Amino acid sequence: MGVNLWEYEPAPESREVAGLKSRYRPFVGGEFVDGSGTPLQSVNPATEEVLAEVGTAGPADVDAAVKAARKAFERTWAPMPGAERAKYVFRIARLLQERARELAVLETLDNGKPIRESRDADIPTAAAHFFYHAGWADKLDHAGVGPDPRPLGVAGQVIPWNFPLLMLAWKIAPALATGNTVVLKPAETTPLTALVFAEICQQADLPPGVVNILPGAGDVGAALVEHDGVDKVAFTGSTEVGKGIQRTLAGTRKRLTLELGGKAANIVFDDAPLDEAVEGIVNGIFYNQGHVCCAGSRLLVQESVADELLERLRARVSTLRLGDPLDKNTDIGAVNSAEQLARIRELSDSGDAEGATRWTSPCALPERGYFFAPTVFSDVAQSMRIAREEIFGPVLSVLTFRTPEEAVAKANNTPYGLSAGVWTEKGSRMLWLAERLRAGVVWGNTFNRFDPAAPFGGYTESGFGREGGRTGLEAYLHVAS
Repeated sequence: MGVNLWEYEPAPESREVAGLKSRYRPFVGGEFVDGSGTPLQSVNPATEEVLAEVGTAGPADVDAAVKAARKAFERTWAPMPGAERAKYVFRIARLLQERARELAVLETLDNGKPIRESRDADIPTAAAHFFYHAGWADKLDHAGVGPDPRPLGVAGQVIPWNFPLLMLAWKIAPALATGNTVVLKPAETTPLTALVFAEICQQADLPPGVVNILPGAGDVGAALVEHDGVDKVAFTGSTEVGKGIQRTLAGTRKRLTLELGGKAANIVFDDAPLDEAVEGIVNGIFYNQGHVCCAGSRLLVQESVADELLERLRARVSTLRLGDPLDKNTDIGAVNSAEQLARIRELSDSGDAEGATRWTSPCALPERGYFFAPTVFSDVAQSMRIAREEIFGPVLSVLTFRTPEEAVAKANNTPYGLSAGVWTEKGSRMLWLAERLRAGVVWGNTFNRFDPAAPFGGYTESGFGREGGRTGLEAYLHVAS
Protein backbone atom coordinates (compact mmCIF):
# COMPACT_ATOMS: atom_id res chain seq x y z
CA MET A 1 0.00 0.00 0.00
CA GLY A 2 1.55 3.30 -1.09
CA VAL A 3 1.72 6.16 1.35
CA ASN A 4 1.83 9.83 0.37
CA LEU A 5 3.93 11.63 2.96
CA TRP A 6 3.40 15.33 3.40
CA GLU A 7 6.28 17.64 4.17
CA TYR A 8 5.50 20.03 7.02
CA GLU A 9 7.24 23.28 7.76
CA PRO A 10 8.12 23.64 11.47
CA ALA A 11 5.30 25.17 13.50
CA PRO A 12 6.83 25.64 16.95
CA GLU A 13 4.90 26.97 19.90
CA SER A 14 6.80 29.63 21.84
CA ARG A 15 8.36 28.27 25.00
CA GLU A 16 8.27 31.79 26.42
CA VAL A 17 4.52 31.34 26.93
CA ALA A 18 5.27 28.89 29.77
CA GLY A 19 6.62 31.66 32.02
CA LEU A 20 9.30 29.21 33.13
CA LYS A 21 11.01 30.16 36.39
CA SER A 22 14.48 29.18 37.47
CA ARG A 23 13.22 27.89 40.83
CA TYR A 24 10.01 26.38 42.19
CA ARG A 25 9.12 25.65 45.82
CA PRO A 26 6.66 23.49 47.80
CA PHE A 27 3.26 24.94 48.66
CA VAL A 28 2.12 24.54 52.29
CA GLY A 29 -0.63 26.35 54.16
CA GLY A 30 -1.33 28.74 51.29
CA GLU A 31 2.29 29.86 50.89
CA PHE A 32 5.37 28.77 48.96
CA VAL A 33 8.03 27.57 51.37
CA ASP A 34 11.64 26.44 51.26
CA GLY A 35 11.42 22.67 51.48
CA SER A 36 13.84 20.86 53.75
CA GLY A 37 14.52 18.10 51.22
CA THR A 38 17.34 17.98 48.69
CA PRO A 39 16.43 20.12 45.64
CA LEU A 40 15.86 18.28 42.37
CA GLN A 41 16.30 19.40 38.79
CA SER A 42 13.44 19.18 36.34
CA VAL A 43 14.71 18.14 32.90
CA ASN A 44 13.21 18.64 29.45
CA PRO A 45 13.17 15.07 28.07
CA ALA A 46 13.23 16.31 24.47
CA THR A 47 16.52 18.17 24.88
CA GLU A 48 17.96 16.86 28.17
CA GLU A 49 18.35 20.47 29.36
CA VAL A 50 17.62 21.45 32.95
CA LEU A 51 14.43 23.50 33.08
CA ALA A 52 14.38 24.54 36.73
CA GLU A 53 15.46 23.72 40.24
CA VAL A 54 12.64 22.44 42.41
CA GLY A 55 12.67 22.52 46.19
CA THR A 56 11.47 19.27 47.73
CA ALA A 57 9.75 18.33 50.95
CA GLY A 58 11.32 16.67 53.97
CA PRO A 59 9.53 14.88 56.83
CA ALA A 60 8.90 18.18 58.63
CA ASP A 61 7.26 19.63 55.51
CA VAL A 62 4.99 16.61 55.17
CA ASP A 63 3.95 17.02 58.79
CA ALA A 64 3.36 20.76 58.34
CA ALA A 65 1.29 20.21 55.19
CA VAL A 66 -0.92 17.56 56.82
CA LYS A 67 -1.46 19.79 59.86
CA ALA A 68 -2.32 22.74 57.61
CA ALA A 69 -4.78 20.57 55.72
CA ARG A 70 -6.34 19.34 59.00
CA LYS A 71 -6.74 22.87 60.30
CA ALA A 72 -8.34 24.03 57.05
CA PHE A 73 -10.63 21.01 57.01
CA GLU A 74 -11.93 21.47 60.54
CA ARG A 75 -12.17 25.25 60.65
CA THR A 76 -12.97 26.31 57.11
CA TRP A 77 -13.55 23.86 54.29
CA ALA A 78 -15.77 21.13 55.76
CA PRO A 79 -18.09 23.56 57.60
CA MET A 80 -18.45 25.71 54.47
CA PRO A 81 -21.80 25.31 52.65
CA GLY A 82 -21.49 23.27 49.47
CA ALA A 83 -22.65 26.17 47.31
CA GLU A 84 -19.78 28.29 48.64
CA ARG A 85 -17.22 25.52 48.08
CA ALA A 86 -18.53 25.23 44.54
CA LYS A 87 -17.64 28.87 43.84
CA TYR A 88 -13.99 28.20 44.63
CA VAL A 89 -13.89 25.05 42.49
CA PHE A 90 -15.58 26.88 39.60
CA ARG A 91 -13.06 29.69 39.97
CA ILE A 92 -10.17 27.21 39.71
CA ALA A 93 -11.73 25.75 36.57
CA ARG A 94 -11.99 29.17 34.95
CA LEU A 95 -8.40 30.04 35.87
CA LEU A 96 -7.21 26.80 34.30
CA GLN A 97 -8.95 27.89 31.11
CA GLU A 98 -7.52 31.39 31.29
CA ARG A 99 -3.98 30.08 31.74
CA ALA A 100 -4.45 27.10 29.40
CA ARG A 101 -1.80 28.04 26.84
CA GLU A 102 0.80 28.70 29.53
CA LEU A 103 0.02 25.40 31.25
CA ALA A 104 0.06 23.44 27.97
CA VAL A 105 3.51 24.71 27.01
CA LEU A 106 4.89 24.10 30.51
CA GLU A 107 3.44 20.57 30.53
CA THR A 108 5.06 19.79 27.19
CA LEU A 109 8.44 21.16 28.30
CA ASP A 110 8.39 19.18 31.54
CA ASN A 111 6.79 15.97 30.29
CA GLY A 112 7.82 15.62 26.63
CA LYS A 113 4.33 15.06 25.22
CA PRO A 114 3.31 16.83 21.98
CA ILE A 115 1.92 20.32 22.46
CA ARG A 116 -1.13 19.30 20.45
CA GLU A 117 -2.06 16.80 23.16
CA SER A 118 -1.34 19.15 26.07
CA ARG A 119 -3.27 21.96 24.39
CA ASP A 120 -6.25 20.03 23.02
CA ALA A 121 -6.71 17.26 25.59
CA ASP A 122 -4.86 17.50 28.90
CA ILE A 123 -5.57 21.08 29.95
CA PRO A 124 -9.18 21.31 28.68
CA THR A 125 -10.05 18.00 30.34
CA ALA A 126 -8.40 19.09 33.60
CA ALA A 127 -10.59 22.20 33.62
CA ALA A 128 -13.63 20.08 32.74
CA HIS A 129 -13.08 17.94 35.85
CA PHE A 130 -13.18 21.01 38.07
CA PHE A 131 -16.29 22.35 36.32
CA TYR A 132 -18.03 18.98 36.63
CA HIS A 133 -17.20 18.41 40.29
CA ALA A 134 -18.04 21.99 41.25
CA GLY A 135 -21.56 21.18 40.14
CA TRP A 136 -21.77 18.37 42.68
CA ALA A 137 -20.56 20.37 45.69
CA ASP A 138 -24.05 21.43 46.82
CA LYS A 139 -25.86 18.28 45.61
CA LEU A 140 -24.13 15.49 47.49
CA ASP A 141 -27.35 14.54 49.28
CA HIS A 142 -28.74 13.66 45.85
CA ALA A 143 -25.72 11.77 44.50
CA GLY A 144 -27.15 8.39 45.48
CA VAL A 145 -24.12 7.42 47.56
CA GLY A 146 -26.10 7.02 50.79
CA PRO A 147 -27.66 9.09 53.56
CA ASP A 148 -25.90 12.05 55.19
CA PRO A 149 -22.72 12.11 53.04
CA ARG A 150 -19.80 13.77 54.86
CA PRO A 151 -16.17 14.39 53.86
CA LEU A 152 -13.47 12.04 55.12
CA GLY A 153 -10.90 14.67 56.16
CA VAL A 154 -7.38 15.02 54.78
CA ALA A 155 -6.64 13.28 51.48
CA GLY A 156 -3.06 12.29 50.70
CA GLN A 157 -2.70 12.02 46.93
CA VAL A 158 0.22 10.76 44.84
CA ILE A 159 0.18 11.15 41.05
CA PRO A 160 2.33 9.92 38.12
CA TRP A 161 4.31 11.68 35.42
CA ASN A 162 2.35 10.70 32.31
CA PHE A 163 -0.55 13.18 32.72
CA PRO A 164 0.71 15.54 35.45
CA LEU A 165 -1.99 18.24 35.51
CA LEU A 166 -4.82 15.97 34.39
CA MET A 167 -4.10 13.42 37.13
CA LEU A 168 -3.97 16.30 39.62
CA ALA A 169 -7.45 17.35 38.47
CA TRP A 170 -8.76 13.77 38.74
CA LYS A 171 -7.63 13.72 42.36
CA ILE A 172 -8.13 17.25 43.68
CA ALA A 173 -11.45 18.17 42.03
CA PRO A 174 -13.60 15.46 43.69
CA ALA A 175 -11.76 15.86 47.00
CA LEU A 176 -12.51 19.59 47.18
CA ALA A 177 -16.09 19.26 45.94
CA THR A 178 -16.88 16.76 48.69
CA GLY A 179 -15.37 18.94 51.43
CA ASN A 180 -11.99 17.27 51.92
CA THR A 181 -8.63 19.02 52.03
CA VAL A 182 -5.60 17.79 50.10
CA VAL A 183 -1.87 17.16 50.34
CA LEU A 184 -0.64 16.14 46.89
CA LYS A 185 2.76 14.83 45.79
CA PRO A 186 3.44 15.25 42.06
CA ALA A 187 5.83 12.94 40.23
CA GLU A 188 9.52 13.58 40.74
CA THR A 189 10.14 14.24 37.03
CA THR A 190 7.07 16.43 36.32
CA PRO A 191 6.31 18.76 39.25
CA LEU A 192 6.08 22.10 37.44
CA THR A 193 2.40 22.34 36.44
CA ALA A 194 1.37 21.18 39.91
CA LEU A 195 3.29 24.10 41.41
CA VAL A 196 1.70 26.53 38.95
CA PHE A 197 -1.63 25.03 40.03
CA ALA A 198 -0.67 26.16 43.54
CA GLU A 199 -0.42 29.70 42.13
CA ILE A 200 -3.92 29.23 40.71
CA CYS A 201 -5.16 28.26 44.17
CA GLN A 202 -3.77 31.56 45.43
CA GLN A 203 -5.41 33.43 42.54
CA ALA A 204 -8.72 31.80 43.39
CA ASP A 205 -8.35 32.92 47.04
CA LEU A 206 -8.68 29.32 48.14
CA PRO A 207 -8.45 29.26 51.95
CA PRO A 208 -4.91 28.44 53.18
CA GLY A 209 -4.26 24.76 53.75
CA VAL A 210 -7.09 23.44 51.58
CA VAL A 211 -4.55 22.40 48.92
CA ASN A 212 -0.87 21.66 49.63
CA ILE A 213 1.69 20.54 47.02
CA LEU A 214 4.86 18.65 48.07
CA PRO A 215 7.41 17.90 45.32
CA GLY A 216 9.93 15.14 45.89
CA ALA A 217 10.85 11.55 45.23
CA GLY A 218 9.24 8.34 46.46
CA ASP A 219 10.27 8.94 50.06
CA VAL A 220 7.98 12.00 50.21
CA GLY A 221 5.07 9.96 48.88
CA ALA A 222 5.77 7.21 51.41
CA ALA A 223 5.87 9.70 54.29
CA LEU A 224 2.57 11.18 53.15
CA VAL A 225 0.88 7.79 52.80
CA GLU A 226 2.09 6.69 56.25
CA HIS A 227 1.24 9.93 58.07
CA ASP A 228 -1.27 9.40 60.90
CA GLY A 229 -3.07 12.63 60.01
CA VAL A 230 -4.14 11.39 56.58
CA ASP A 231 -7.65 9.91 56.32
CA LYS A 232 -7.71 8.92 52.66
CA VAL A 233 -5.00 7.88 50.19
CA ALA A 234 -5.40 8.08 46.42
CA PHE A 235 -2.58 6.77 44.25
CA THR A 236 -2.07 6.49 40.50
CA GLY A 237 1.11 4.78 39.35
CA SER A 238 2.80 1.42 39.06
CA THR A 239 1.29 -1.79 40.32
CA GLU A 240 4.44 -2.56 42.34
CA VAL A 241 4.20 0.70 44.32
CA GLY A 242 0.42 0.30 44.66
CA LYS A 243 0.87 -3.12 46.27
CA GLY A 244 3.35 -1.61 48.71
CA ILE A 245 0.87 1.12 49.67
CA GLN A 246 -1.86 -1.45 50.20
CA ARG A 247 0.41 -3.46 52.51
CA THR A 248 1.29 -0.29 54.44
CA LEU A 249 -2.34 0.69 54.97
CA ALA A 250 -3.67 -2.80 55.72
CA GLY A 251 -5.41 -2.80 59.07
CA THR A 252 -5.53 0.99 59.37
CA ARG A 253 -8.59 3.24 59.28
CA LYS A 254 -7.45 4.94 56.08
CA ARG A 255 -9.52 4.69 52.93
CA LEU A 256 -7.65 3.81 49.74
CA THR A 257 -8.14 3.95 45.98
CA LEU A 258 -5.53 2.68 43.53
CA GLU A 259 -5.32 3.20 39.76
CA LEU A 260 -2.40 1.11 38.63
CA GLY A 261 -0.91 -0.48 35.52
CA GLY A 262 -2.60 -2.00 32.50
CA LYS A 263 -2.10 -4.21 29.49
CA ALA A 264 -5.29 -3.48 27.60
CA ALA A 265 -6.59 -5.57 24.73
CA ASN A 266 -7.84 -3.77 21.63
CA ILE A 267 -9.96 -6.38 19.80
CA VAL A 268 -10.70 -6.04 16.06
CA PHE A 269 -13.25 -8.32 14.37
CA ASP A 270 -13.42 -9.08 10.66
CA ASP A 271 -16.54 -6.94 10.21
CA ALA A 272 -14.96 -3.81 11.71
CA PRO A 273 -14.33 -0.74 9.54
CA LEU A 274 -10.59 -1.27 9.20
CA ASP A 275 -9.50 2.30 8.50
CA GLU A 276 -11.47 3.50 11.51
CA ALA A 277 -10.02 0.67 13.60
CA VAL A 278 -6.49 1.62 12.51
CA GLU A 279 -7.04 5.17 13.78
CA GLY A 280 -8.31 3.75 17.07
CA ILE A 281 -5.32 1.43 17.37
CA VAL A 282 -2.89 4.31 16.73
CA ASN A 283 -4.69 6.48 19.28
CA GLY A 284 -4.81 3.59 21.72
CA ILE A 285 -1.08 2.85 21.83
CA PHE A 286 0.85 5.80 20.39
CA TYR A 287 -0.97 8.63 22.13
CA ASN A 288 1.35 10.28 24.66
CA GLN A 289 4.17 7.97 23.46
CA GLY A 290 2.28 5.04 24.96
CA HIS A 291 2.63 6.53 28.44
CA VAL A 292 -0.99 5.66 29.24
CA CYS A 293 -2.11 3.17 31.91
CA CYS A 294 -5.08 2.13 29.78
CA ALA A 295 -3.11 2.04 26.49
CA GLY A 296 -4.28 -0.56 23.99
CA SER A 297 -0.89 -2.26 24.03
CA ARG A 298 -2.19 -5.69 22.95
CA LEU A 299 -3.91 -5.78 19.55
CA LEU A 300 -6.10 -8.86 19.11
CA VAL A 301 -7.17 -9.09 15.47
CA GLN A 302 -9.38 -11.72 13.85
CA GLU A 303 -7.20 -14.04 11.78
CA SER A 304 -9.02 -13.51 8.47
CA VAL A 305 -8.22 -9.78 8.38
CA ALA A 306 -4.92 -9.77 10.25
CA ASP A 307 -2.64 -9.37 7.22
CA GLU A 308 -4.71 -6.58 5.70
CA LEU A 309 -5.02 -4.73 8.99
CA LEU A 310 -1.30 -4.98 9.69
CA GLU A 311 -0.49 -3.59 6.25
CA ARG A 312 -2.79 -0.62 6.79
CA LEU A 313 -1.51 -0.11 10.32
CA ARG A 314 2.15 -0.02 9.29
CA ALA A 315 1.34 2.43 6.52
CA ARG A 316 -0.49 4.70 8.95
CA VAL A 317 2.21 4.52 11.61
CA SER A 318 4.78 5.43 8.98
CA THR A 319 3.06 8.82 8.62
CA LEU A 320 3.33 9.71 12.32
CA ARG A 321 5.73 12.58 12.86
CA LEU A 322 8.23 12.17 15.70
CA GLY A 323 10.26 15.09 16.97
CA ASP A 324 10.13 18.40 18.82
CA PRO A 325 7.16 18.19 21.24
CA LEU A 326 6.63 21.96 20.95
CA ASP A 327 6.05 21.67 17.19
CA LYS A 328 2.30 21.67 16.51
CA ASN A 329 2.82 19.08 13.76
CA THR A 330 4.43 16.51 16.06
CA ASP A 331 2.52 13.28 16.75
CA ILE A 332 5.10 11.44 18.87
CA GLY A 333 7.09 13.37 21.47
CA ALA A 334 9.81 12.39 23.90
CA VAL A 335 9.85 9.56 26.42
CA ASN A 336 9.66 11.15 29.86
CA SER A 337 13.02 10.02 31.25
CA ALA A 338 16.21 8.10 30.51
CA GLU A 339 15.08 5.41 32.97
CA GLN A 340 11.77 4.88 31.16
CA LEU A 341 13.52 4.81 27.78
CA ALA A 342 15.86 2.10 29.09
CA ARG A 343 12.87 0.01 30.21
CA ILE A 344 11.16 0.36 26.83
CA ARG A 345 14.34 -0.73 25.06
CA GLU A 346 14.89 -3.68 27.40
CA LEU A 347 11.36 -5.03 26.95
CA SER A 348 11.47 -4.48 23.19
CA ASP A 349 14.74 -6.41 23.00
CA SER A 350 13.04 -9.25 24.88
CA GLY A 351 10.46 -9.39 22.07
CA ASP A 352 13.28 -9.95 19.57
CA ALA A 353 14.91 -12.57 21.81
CA GLU A 354 11.65 -14.49 22.26
CA GLY A 355 10.93 -14.68 18.54
CA ALA A 356 8.45 -11.92 17.76
CA THR A 357 8.75 -10.00 14.49
CA ARG A 358 9.63 -6.36 15.02
CA TRP A 359 8.58 -3.57 12.66
CA THR A 360 9.73 -0.05 13.47
CA SER A 361 8.55 3.18 11.88
CA PRO A 362 11.17 4.58 9.51
CA CYS A 363 11.02 8.01 11.18
CA ALA A 364 14.31 9.67 12.05
CA LEU A 365 15.18 10.13 15.73
CA PRO A 366 16.55 13.45 17.03
CA GLU A 367 20.19 13.41 18.07
CA ARG A 368 19.37 14.60 21.59
CA GLY A 369 16.58 13.72 23.94
CA TYR A 370 14.79 10.52 24.95
CA PHE A 371 12.99 9.22 21.87
CA PHE A 372 11.74 5.80 20.78
CA ALA A 373 10.27 5.15 17.34
CA PRO A 374 6.76 3.64 17.15
CA THR A 375 7.16 -0.13 17.05
CA VAL A 376 4.80 -3.00 16.16
CA PHE A 377 5.52 -6.63 17.06
CA SER A 378 3.70 -9.39 15.17
CA ASP A 379 3.90 -13.18 15.61
CA VAL A 380 3.49 -12.56 19.35
CA ALA A 381 2.73 -15.44 21.74
CA GLN A 382 0.82 -14.92 24.97
CA SER A 383 3.80 -16.17 26.98
CA MET A 384 6.14 -13.42 25.75
CA ARG A 385 7.09 -10.57 28.06
CA ILE A 386 5.90 -7.99 25.53
CA ALA A 387 2.42 -9.54 25.75
CA ARG A 388 2.36 -9.74 29.55
CA GLU A 389 4.35 -6.85 31.03
CA GLU A 390 3.43 -3.19 30.88
CA ILE A 391 5.96 -1.51 28.58
CA PHE A 392 4.53 2.01 29.00
CA GLY A 393 5.91 3.13 25.67
CA PRO A 394 5.05 3.27 21.94
CA VAL A 395 5.22 -0.50 21.46
CA LEU A 396 2.31 -2.61 20.19
CA SER A 397 2.05 -6.41 20.44
CA VAL A 398 -0.20 -8.09 17.85
CA LEU A 399 -1.94 -11.42 18.46
CA THR A 400 -4.66 -13.13 16.44
CA PHE A 401 -7.86 -15.01 17.24
CA ARG A 402 -10.52 -16.96 15.35
CA THR A 403 -13.66 -16.88 17.51
CA PRO A 404 -15.19 -14.41 19.97
CA GLU A 405 -14.61 -16.92 22.75
CA GLU A 406 -10.91 -17.09 21.91
CA ALA A 407 -10.75 -13.28 21.85
CA VAL A 408 -12.21 -13.11 25.35
CA ALA A 409 -9.87 -15.80 26.66
CA LYS A 410 -6.80 -14.05 25.28
CA ALA A 411 -7.96 -10.59 26.36
CA ASN A 412 -8.50 -11.79 29.93
CA ASN A 413 -5.19 -13.68 30.05
CA THR A 414 -3.46 -10.90 31.99
CA PRO A 415 -3.02 -9.93 35.63
CA TYR A 416 -4.33 -6.47 34.72
CA GLY A 417 -7.86 -5.25 34.11
CA LEU A 418 -8.03 -1.53 33.42
CA SER A 419 -9.51 -1.15 29.94
CA ALA A 420 -10.35 -2.82 26.63
CA GLY A 421 -11.58 -1.88 23.17
CA VAL A 422 -13.86 -3.74 20.78
CA TRP A 423 -14.22 -2.99 17.06
CA THR A 424 -17.22 -4.54 15.27
CA GLU A 425 -20.34 -3.43 13.43
CA LYS A 426 -22.54 -5.76 15.51
CA GLY A 427 -23.95 -4.16 18.64
CA SER A 428 -24.92 -7.54 20.06
CA ARG A 429 -21.34 -8.78 19.75
CA MET A 430 -20.09 -5.59 21.40
CA LEU A 431 -22.35 -6.10 24.41
CA TRP A 432 -21.57 -9.83 24.56
CA LEU A 433 -17.86 -9.08 24.87
CA ALA A 434 -18.32 -6.17 27.28
CA GLU A 435 -20.06 -8.53 29.72
CA ARG A 436 -17.16 -10.97 29.60
CA LEU A 437 -14.07 -8.79 29.46
CA ARG A 438 -12.45 -8.25 32.86
CA ALA A 439 -11.79 -4.55 32.46
CA GLY A 440 -12.99 -1.46 34.27
CA VAL A 441 -13.72 0.37 31.01
CA VAL A 442 -14.70 -1.18 27.66
CA TRP A 443 -14.76 1.14 24.65
CA GLY A 444 -16.85 0.30 21.60
CA ASN A 445 -15.48 1.41 18.19
CA THR A 446 -13.34 4.02 19.91
CA PHE A 447 -10.48 4.16 22.41
CA ASN A 448 -9.14 6.54 25.06
CA ARG A 449 -12.47 8.38 25.25
CA PHE A 450 -12.86 10.14 28.60
CA ASP A 451 -15.47 12.30 30.25
CA PRO A 452 -15.51 13.69 33.81
CA ALA A 453 -19.01 12.26 34.26
CA ALA A 454 -17.86 8.70 33.46
CA PRO A 455 -16.16 6.65 36.22
CA PHE A 456 -12.76 5.14 35.46
CA GLY A 457 -10.83 2.43 37.28
CA GLY A 458 -9.69 -1.17 37.15
CA TYR A 459 -9.74 -4.68 38.57
CA THR A 460 -7.10 -7.07 39.94
CA GLU A 461 -3.57 -5.65 39.48
CA SER A 462 -4.96 -2.50 37.84
CA GLY A 463 -6.24 -1.38 41.23
CA PHE A 464 -9.64 -0.69 42.74
CA GLY A 465 -12.00 2.21 43.24
CA ARG A 466 -13.33 4.60 40.61
CA GLU A 467 -12.46 8.19 39.69
CA GLY A 468 -14.88 10.49 37.90
CA GLY A 469 -18.64 10.54 37.71
CA ARG A 470 -21.07 10.14 40.56
CA THR A 471 -19.42 6.84 41.52
CA GLY A 472 -16.08 8.60 42.01
CA LEU A 473 -17.56 10.84 44.70
CA GLU A 474 -18.02 7.85 47.02
CA ALA A 475 -14.26 7.50 47.51
CA TYR A 476 -14.20 10.84 49.36
CA LEU A 477 -17.34 10.50 51.47
CA HIS A 478 -18.55 8.91 54.68
CA VAL A 479 -22.20 7.90 54.63
CA ALA A 480 -24.47 6.88 57.48
CA SER A 481 -24.80 3.11 57.81
